Amino acid sequence: MYQAAYQAQFQAESKHHRAVHDNRGGTRRPTALTAIAAAAAMLCAVTGPAHAAPFAAAIAAIAAAPALAVAAADQADIAGSAAAVATAADADTAVTLAGTVHVAGKALNGVDRAKLRLDEVPGGVSVVSQEQVEKGRVFTNEDVLAFQPGVYAQAAGGTDGIKISIRGSAINRGTNFFRSGTLFLFDGLPVTGPGGTPYELFEPLGLSRTEILRGANAFDSGALMLGGAINYVTRTGRDANPFEVRVEGGSYGYRKVAVSSGQVIGNLDYYVAGIASERDGYQQLSQGESRGFIGNLGYKIAPNLETRFYFRYRKTDNYQPGALTVAQVEQDPRQANPVAVAQNAHRNQPGSRWLANKTTWAIDDSSSLEVGLVVHDYPIDQQLAVNVGSWGFADASYSLQYARRDTLFGKRSETKVGALSTNHLNHGWLDTRVRIPAAATASLPVGTLIRRAEYDGEDHILHAGNDLEVAQNLWLTTGVSAVKTKRYTEVVYPVTNEPYNRSTTALAPRAGLRYTFDNDVQVFGNVSRSVEPPNTWAFLTIPPTFTSGPATGLSRRGLDLKDQKANTVEIGTRGRAFDSNWSLSVYRALVKNELLSVEVIPASATSAAITAESNATPTVHQGIEAGLESQLWQGGASGKLSARQSFTLNDFYFRGDAKFGRNTLPGIPKRFYQGELQYEHPGGFYASLSLQAASPIDVDYANSFRTHGYGIVNASFGYDHPSAGWKLFADLRNLANKHYVSSVAPAYNDAGTDQRRSAPGEGFGVYAGIQYAFR
Repeated sequence: MYQAAYQAQFQAESKHHRAVHDNRGGTRRPTALTAIAAAAAMLCAVTGPAHAAPFAAAIAAIAAAPALAVAAADQADIAGSAAAVATAADADTAVTLAGTVHVAGKALNGVDRAKLRLDEVPGGVSVVSQEQVEKGRVFTNEDVLAFQPGVYAQAAGGTDGIKISIRGSAINRGTNFFRSGTLFLFDGLPVTGPGGTPYELFEPLGLSRTEILRGANAFDSGALMLGGAINYVTRTGRDANPFEVRVEGGSYGYRKVAVSSGQVIGNLDYYVAGIASERDGYQQLSQGESRGFIGNLGYKIAPNLETRFYFRYRKTDNYQPGALTVAQVEQDPRQANPVAVAQNAHRNQPGSRWLANKTTWAIDDSSSLEVGLVVHDYPIDQQLAVNVGSWGFADASYSLQYARRDTLFGKRSETKVGALSTNHLNHGWLDTRVRIPAAATASLPVGTLIRRAEYDGEDHILHAGNDLEVAQNLWLTTGVSAVKTKRYTEVVYPVTNEPYNRSTTALAPRAGLRYTFDNDVQVFGNVSRSVEPPNTWAFLTIPPTFTSGPATGLSRRGLDLKDQKANTVEIGTRGRAFDSNWSLSVYRALVKNELLSVEVIPASATSAAITAESNATPTVHQGIEAGLESQLWQGGASGKLSARQSFTLNDFYFRGDAKFGRNTLPGIPKRFYQGELQYEHPGGFYASLSLQAASPIDVDYANSFRTHGYGIVNASFGYDHPSAGWKLFADLRNLANKHYVSSVAPAYNDAGTDQRRSAPGEGFGVYAGIQYAFR
């Protein structure tokens, strides 16, 4: 009942939006058939005959829809209403500006408003509803980012350090590394700093929605990286329940408990959540635990002025089973790397804190100003090999966003000016101490300091952009960012007196067009430049090394790394037709000095693994991001049947390298598909069947060896009581217990041999949960 009523309400509101805009000028209603047919043909063609079978089976089983493309949103045809939302981070508390379309009746929720706002970006974007995510297990961000075109998010070993790559960003980083290539945000404020993105704070519960802006489509967030930005929007007192408890548990000793509360009390609202989880692990040596707290407090100082404080804390301890060969994964994926077992490898984050404030001021009916401040402290204790790596990092950030809705040359216009600045506080540092005396440290006691390195970095971005309606429903987007970065690193013990310093500046322009037809179809295109400096710690991952003493084999000074830059062209479409929503993006990026990572020497009984960072010769990143959300059957009181699908083509390769020619860049599959068929009954029962399929992954730059492609099938069902506030679910993963590789850590050249580079995905598992909310 509630689902059907809500859908009818949303459709009515969308029609009202379109009616308002139809009154501004003439109406045009060309058919969407051509766009849908093109999307379907392209998606089927790119899979290729060698790998067509699993995708064809998936489409046959899941999509009885008339065409294939993906829907990022229920589209309301509204051009130029971005100023209706003063902040991309928290649409629930945004101040409306002049020209906003006001809808009578029930207001759209935060997810729907975010979809409408992001529909005004001339490129690939999507919004994830947390309500949909919480229909099943919510273990890691792999569960949050599933079914999102262009996003490869895969867990390994059950840890929070999943591999996340968008458009090939951080393509060859393994799991449990600082994330690179994408700007990560909480509520529009940065988590990412000059050292990259630590992952321990990314608890997947406690969210309202997740916004994904791929590539340069994250321009207004201050993101200039190839992968764009992911913005996790936290619940507030305005969309939370006064009391809520959720319990999950299942295979491999998995258990999780979350307790939360949120309310509005006059001009004040709050949200707090405490979350704890544990697991024994699918693999040997993959047990882990986490404890965390999420909270925010908002206060409306005046009708046009609001401030909100945010706080996140989380500590984790994850054991690391290490990498396996492909043959080992396929024969017994539950085993661990024997070196990791012997060294009892694990990574402890003893407690990371993220404290922020965001204040939004509606200056007048046409303009707004948002100011944000962040302090982020994230210590790390790595006990992965013969040495202990104790990291101390803390960042300070500020952001500024000014938006004004006006006219320019007699045309409707919206201008945005912003700044984003992040820097390390008081030098980051890494102390390397003896953990297992061996080789050069054989005679030293445990805990002896053998090297201390210091890091410093600053990233300053000033960006300005404009959206101008140059003709009826045709919008021109222009913008430019100025970037200044600083990097410093030095080994201060043993004393080397060899500091490394560098400072760079760059400009990153962007231009785009979007045209919205009056039948819910939009076409768009953009050109852009991205600029990504190396992480501060990356300069000390490569030779030269110490050749004598206890620090033998460790880097002694930083070597020069250049900023990665790329010029990207993107075209696409999104819209609604035949009870389906779709989006389709096709892009091509010419990348210069791509920042690549390679494992030079694996960990052994006497030495730690050596992973080198370097700039590549020119590379190409091109691909297709597509999918579809379709209502296949509407049976009224008997329920409804729907499908959602996403397909990503990753075509990344060297552009005439002297050694590797046009070899594929290793690290992620070329083709990746996820699809789901779901039945929902108005009484609250739901059930779904889903498929995930991937093509093989190259494991080295020489393309001498690769994993095997795979397909896994999942099922889930549950009951969400329409009014009583409780729900339960059962989630069955990998029904056929398929043994497959989910992630690899690439090497330079394995000469066709099967080396330990791979991490397995989890086998068959059963998970269940119950949630109760007092409303």
